Order: sequence, then C-alpha cells, then structure tokens
Amino acid sequence: MTSITNDAFDLRGVLLSGFLPAALFAIGEGAIIPIIPIAADSLGASLAIAGFVASLILVGELIGDVPSGVVVARIGERNAMIGAAVVSVVGLLVCTVAPNPLVLALGVFLVGLSTAVFALARHAYMTTAIPLRIRARALSSLGGVFRFGYFVGPFLAAGVIHLTGTTQSAFWVHVVCCLGAAVVLLVIRDPATGVRGLQRPTRASRPTATATDHATDPATAALEGKQFVKDESQGLFQTIRAHHRVLVRLGSGAALIGAMRAGRQVILPLWAVSVGLDDSTAALVIGIAGAVDFALFYTSGQIMDRWGRLASALPCMLGLSICYFLLAWSDHLDARVGWFIAVAMAMSLANGVGSGILMTLGADLAPADRPAPFLGAWRFTGDLGSAAAPLVISGVTALATIAVASGVMGVLGLVGAGILLRYVPRYLPRTLR
Repeated sequence: MTSITNDAFDLRGVLLSGFLPAALFAIGEGAIIPIIPIAADSLGASLAIAGFVASLILVGELIGDVPSGVVVARIGERNAMIGAAVVSVVGLLVCTVAPNPLVLALGVFLVGLSTAVFALARHAYMTTAIPLRIRARALSSLGGVFRFGYFVGPFLAAGVIHLTGTTQSAFWVHVVCCLGAAVVLLVIRDPATGVRGLQRPTRASRPTATATDHATDPATAALEGKQFVKDESQGLFQTIRAHHRVLVRLGSGAALIGAMRAGRQVILPLWAVSVGLDDSTAALVIGIAGAVDFALFYTSGQIMDRWGRLASALPCMLGLSICYFLLAWSDHLDARVGWFIAVAMAMSLANGVGSGILMTLGADLAPADRPAPFLGAWRFTGDLGSAAAPLVISGVTALATIAVASGVMGVLGLVGAGILLRYVPRYLPRTLR
C-alpha cells in the first residue's frame, strides 16, 4: 500500500467512522442514565435500591476499565467498539424486559462493562486514525460530542416514554443508537488502514512511513497513537504505586469531582421521583439542564486558559456543593418541584463551568517522557469517585433519607474544594503552565 500523506488524509472518513458512532453512543447513554433510577422505582424498588441500581452502570465502567485494554489490543479498536455495542444491546434488552429491580440491575451492570470497552476503543481509534497535527482539536471536539449526546438523549427518552406510557421503553433509544453505531463502523472504511468492518488490519495493510515523512506522516502518528493508548491501559496498578503521592493528594480531589458529577446524575432522577414528577417530565427537565451544561463546554476551556485551573475547578465544586445543600434544604418546602427544577439548572451551570477540568489536570500533571500510563491511572482515580458516589447516595438514603444523602454530598463537595485549593497551586504553579 502506498504511503498516505497529510494531503490525502480523509477527514470526512474520520468524522463518519469516529465522531458519528461516538455521537450515537453518547445519545443513547444520555437517554438511559436519568431513566435508570426511575425505571427501578417503577418496578417497585425503594429510593435507596433505585440509587444502587443506577450506580451499577458506573461500577461496571470502573470494573471494565481494567480488562478493556487487553480486549482492545487483542481484537482491534473498531472490532472492540462493534463488540461493545452488541454487548450493550444485550444488556439493554435485559433492562427492557426486566420484571424486577434485580434483573434490571444485571442489565445495567452489563451496559456499564461494555461502555468501558467502547470508551477505550473509541479513544484508541481516534488517536490512531487522526494525524498528530490535529489530534488535540479532534479529541477536544469529541468531548463536546459527549455533552451533545447527554443533551439530546433525555429529550428522546421523554418522547418515547410519553408515546408508549412505559418507563422501560426508553432503553430502546440506546438499543437503536448502539445498532446504528455498529452499522456505521461496519460499512465505513477505516481512513487509517483502508479496511472495513470486522477486518483486522494486517501489517502490510498499514501505511508505512519513510525517513523523509516520519515526523508528519499519518502512519507514524497512528503507530504512536496506538502505543500511547496501549501504555495508558496497561500497568495500571504499578503506575498508581509509582505516582501515589500526587494521586492520593490531588487525585483525591479529582475523585471527588467525579463523585459530585456522578452523584448529580443519580440524585436528580431520584429527587424527581420523590417530589412526584412523572417520568417524561423528569426526563424533559434533565434534558433542558443538559442543554445548559452543553452550552458551557468551550467557555470552561477559556476560563482555564486565561485564569488558571482553579478558576474552573473551584467554582464547579463549590457550585455543585451549594446545589446539593439547597436540595436537602428544600425537602420540607411546599414548592419542592419548583426548587428541584431551579437546582437542576444551577447544577448544570456549575458542572458546565468545570467542563474538561479532569482531562486538563491530568494532561498538566502527566510526565512529559511517558504520559500515557499516568493518564490511565488518573482516569481510573476519577472513575473510582464516579462509581462510589451513587453507592454513597443509595446507602445514606437507605439509612436515613434522600435529603440527608444530598447533604452528605454537599459536605464532600466542600472537602473536594479544599483539597483542590491546597494542592492545585502546589503541583501546578502558574509558571509551569
């Protein structure tokens, strides 16, 4: 196969084979995440059990982070995304026919496992398919695609629930999105290797770089990207031990950022159930809140670049913490529905201000000579907080009330803000940025 130059790079092919499957998968995720606790409630689960069921998608992602690198390395990026989409469909079908919360929990956990594989494979594919000169812009745009999906998904779920009258029908939105993503990956040619679908690229099918174009050839960028993602997904616990100081100190702040964000995705649907909102209205409110979040993803980057990382991280944590406290305080008020809607919008505003903060902090902290293993450990730290928060909410709700659980999350937000205030300046002085 002849060498591929930058001039011949198929940007349209990458947009179709990379961004379109990611957008479809994100829309499906956005449709089901706010619905899971509501679906559990409709099957007879208590608020605490509904919160636990909702947490399993994040627990599944956390557990799936460990073997996903092996899976992607063994079968390839596109094949891994297609396989993950198929496994997600199986889990989603279990959710649609679940007769009780236990079966629903099994389906949700399976979706979480497959989501971890799809996420790493998607990262690997985008990294290997896109030349180094535009990789950063492409990956940052990919973050905007995720938020777009979380904005659109709840509206689709609300429409489907309204038309069918059943909460579990919302899972069909993600089924359609997963199948659509798999079809796109099957029929669109890989611009980096020239193969389609489930074909494994052979050594001969990969473009080769010459000495003259080594620095800019897409083949070289692809091989570098492949090694980067392989390094990121392997040697996780060894890397955690090697960087334990920063991961325990500043990483604990990152874990609490992840916890506050994940807790928001669980507590808002649970609160909607507790104040008596119907399923489609709850999805609609959460979708509008997602629009606020989506609108701020670029503004957050401007804030970080102009005024520093704390200017984004601290308002995000303090804003989310205040919102959790407001939810807890509003529990005894007559106008609880109005307060719920206002707090949902305020939470999205606070979360939007912190868009990209975890990826940015990880990139700032990563060693220049070998960044990928550190970034994998940093991502695992954030995922650990994301998986723990819904478990905390469900546990505290079972022992006390959902208002107390919201108050606990508010306290954790203040702790996280204190950690960030202390350690961000220590590890990332402005002169280093």
